[in-house]
Amino acid sequence: MFSYIVGLLAILVLVANPISQYFFPQTSRTKISLAPRPQLNESLLAIDVADARVLDCPADAYGARILSREPLVVYLEGFLSESERKHLLEISEPIFEPSTITDDSSSTHRDSTIRDSAVALLPRTDIVRCIEARAKAFQGWRRDLWIERLRSQRYVAGGHYNHHFDWSRNANGWGRVSSFMAWIDAADGLEGGGTEFPLLETITEGNRAKWCALVECEDEDAADDDGQRDQKMVGDEEKAGRTGTTFRVIPGNAVYWENFAPDGRGYDETWHAGLPVKKGVKVGLNIWSFGRIE
Repeated sequence: MFSYIVGLLAILVLVANPISQYFFPQTSRTKISLAPRPQLNESLLAIDVADARVLDCPADAYGARILSREPLVVYLEGFLSESERKHLLEISEPIFEPSTITDDSSSTHRDSTIRDSAVALLPRTDIVRCIEARAKAFQGWRRDLWIERLRSQRYVAGGHYNHHFDWSRNANGWGRVSSFMAWIDAADGLEGGGTEFPLLETITEGNRAKWCALVECEDEDAADDDGQRDQKMVGDEEKAGRTGTTFRVIPGNAVYWENFAPDGRGYDETWHAGLPVKKGVKVGLNIWSFGRIE
């Protein structure tokens, strides 16, 4: 009996001892306080109703290659199938309307000197819902993230969108955390219309010949049949300190990028523009994600 009491006292001392708490810290059951989601217009989010039909979406068949890790920028080949692109064009055509801009995140107005295009807020057909799910799955089904309603954009000759950020601000830990720019169509002999990121470094290592098929390369006219760069041109570019990346319009392909760093700051490198269309028609697809900045 005496030994039992001594053992019990030893256990009590161990539990109460600050040193034991150092080696065996107690995990708090209190959850970290997170800022609540700000008030949103949920009609602009891709939110399924409780009894929404479960979709049988096709398996993902796109390829991915990382262009930048900070910020994360990933090029996606074959993100949209031919049948999906055809469907997106069909549902967009009757509902295109002039694009607008906003200066204060609440009111909108049209200014063709800044943005000259037509936009369609797409109905959530089964195909559109599958594209939404694909975009969310690519991001790892991260918590507190919603895909915004998809929008298609049509640019004809002269159409453009001046340099801008997709994000406006970090609203107490929430914002438009990521963007996809997918290309639906390049018609009538499209010329121009690339998506330019002037502050995003162009790939200079690895398979440059492959990248030059996806982004505009300053020295492409000087490349030989094997895709080798003219060394004099390389030297001239380095001396000039040229930077920036302009993605070519390739229907079916897409670019994904993250708008905020983990510390909450917006990435300056995501400053981008839809360059003027010189000839033909460009149709793109915006896929934005709103959520908690992590």
